[in-house]
Amino acid sequence: MVNPRAPNPVLGIFWMLVTGMCFVAVTALVKYMGARIPAPESAFLRYMIGLVFLIPLLRPLLRARPTARQWRLFGIRGLAHGIGVMLWFFAMTQIPIAEVTAMNYLAPVYVTIGAALFLGERLAARRIAAVVMALIGALIILRPGFREVDPGHVAMLFAGLVFGVSYLLAKVLADELPPSLVVAMLSIIVTIVLAPFAIAVWVTPTLVELALLLTVAFFATAGHYTMTLALRAAPVTVTQPVTFLQLVWATALGAIVFGEAVDVWVVLGGSLILASVTFIAWREAMVRRRHITPTTPETKL
Repeated sequence: MVNPRAPNPVLGIFWMLVTGMCFVAVTALVKYMGARIPAPESAFLRYMIGLVFLIPLLRPLLRARPTARQWRLFGIRGLAHGIGVMLWFFAMTQIPIAEVTAMNYLAPVYVTIGAALFLGERLAARRIAAVVMALIGALIILRPGFREVDPGHVAMLFAGLVFGVSYLLAKVLADELPPSLVVAMLSIIVTIVLAPFAIAVWVTPTLVELALLLTVAFFATAGHYTMTLALRAAPVTVTQPVTFLQLVWATALGAIVFGEAVDVWVVLGGSLILASVTFIAWREAMVRRRHITPTTPETKL
């Protein structure tokens, strides 16, 4: 009889491929919507509509009894993640898909730095080298002094930072509470956090725009689910390199569908960042450390 818990690299790679396609679909749909709906409103509607996917978790949520400290952490995490989502939606209207995708790889690097500063993780020389390599990759993408740095680039730099805060707090909470509760509370609190920002810039969405945001919520939820299946089926050292294909698909999609020029520097910089994240994940797996640094898809909205 086959052990269902035995590693299955082929299945893990398959589910990570599906995960990548889901998240690229999210990116493409948001890009297609354009800037008519302000970023805070788009982000709010994405999360509000996505609450429908929490219905199966309603009973466990009502039974949960977080402590006052855990409520504070939920609140801080929701605020950080909400700001990150607004910045991400804004960046999507300002810079090419490939650049958003490449710079999104920075979030796990921020998490690695934060884990060393705040959670007592040891930042060995090899991990420091990997972080430096990722930052060099970011500089290659931005090329300050050689081209204008767009507000979208700045937004993505800060988005990665606040997403890093969000996932560090997720690690703390997941050690104390069921992961399903941690995920559900994020969706609820982010929706609440985004509401006043959305109301301040409200533009009545069309039925088509609402349908697009429902589809965004579906693909984002499906992506997180298939990512979980991938990580169950195979070690992160197997699945992490597959996330590079997201950059390939995003670059191709931007060129074919949105007429965006293929920038070799973005591909090179994104490759360096992803190589850094992959190395960090591999080192953690080798020394059997606690799972601190998330895989790239875990830093998606």
